[in-house]
Amino acid sequence: MTAHPLAGYASVDASARRIGHYRWLEERLLRILGGWIALTPELPVKLLFGRHVWDCAQHADLWGRRLPELRARAQGEPPSEGFAHLVELVEGLQARHESIARVVSVYRVLKPHLVAAYRTHLDEANPVYEPPTRRILLRCLEEERRHVAAGAVILERLRASNLALADEWERRLLEELGRVEGLAGARDRVGRDAAPPDPRADLVALDSVFDPAVIDRDLAAALDAHRGAVVDGDLGTVAGQTIGSARDAVRDLYRVVGQTVEASVVACARVGAYRFVKLALRGPRAISVVQLEWRRGDAGWRIVGAELVRSEPAV
Repeated sequence: MTAHPLAGYASVDASARRIGHYRWLEERLLRILGGWIALTPELPVKLLFGRHVWDCAQHADLWGRRLPELRARAQGEPPSEGFAHLVELVEGLQARHESIARVVSVYRVLKPHLVAAYRTHLDEANPVYEPPTRRILLRCLEEERRHVAAGAVILERLRASNLALADEWERRLLEELGRVEGLAGARDRVGRDAAPPDPRADLVALDSVFDPAVIDRDLAAALDAHRGAVVDGDLGTVAGQTIGSARDAVRDLYRVVGQTVEASVVACARVGAYRFVKLALRGPRAISVVQLEWRRGDAGWRIVGAELVRSEPAV
């Protein structure tokens, strides 16, 4: 027996439940992104969050107005306690050094999950009696796909400074997402966007992300050797790169920082004959940023000064 064309795939109540979940997540995303803006030092990431807060607010408002039309409460709710806990975990990324984890959380996990749910719902929404829902789905789907594409561009620039952290955090969140009940229909549409939209309208100040190519070639080689020595705990090599008057200070700095498992260059400034280089040092218990003052001499680039900029607990 063939179903009547007005039957659709889901009842009005089932559609309203889905929409309530969308409203809850869009509202949480606008709060999360808005709260992160002041905490995020990288200008392109800060501006990306700022642009997408507005879209998320619009989506939450659209779903909030649609719900009473379906005889449901305007306030949404999470699809499960486990999913709410996952979103709380993401919202807890409050340290300044966690920009990569923030972008991964929203643009590689939560928004792709939302896109997948929107696609499935759009396929299942009956075009005869659900045109209002379909119109909202089309708008939200288009804008969320654009968000994901823009986030991918930003993340690619950030990952150059800490690839391992980005991949490990994404793996952790996706494993957690796989264990909880998420948005209806999202599991059936897992995968990257085959034809992502043009993200340029969402991207601002991309060139302000640090580009390692700006470092002098011979200094870059010295920095590679320095980073390797720091990770290996080889303070003898570090001392050999440092002028005599600064050796004790540099050794003391790295003793304070402690064990380092990953070191990356995050900034370099030219001031006359000097180069001021910031290194992000990730250890088992803390992430530290140190600034090294380098100067080229007859023996090549040498460290002439160093200071600890900040140190924060690791994620």
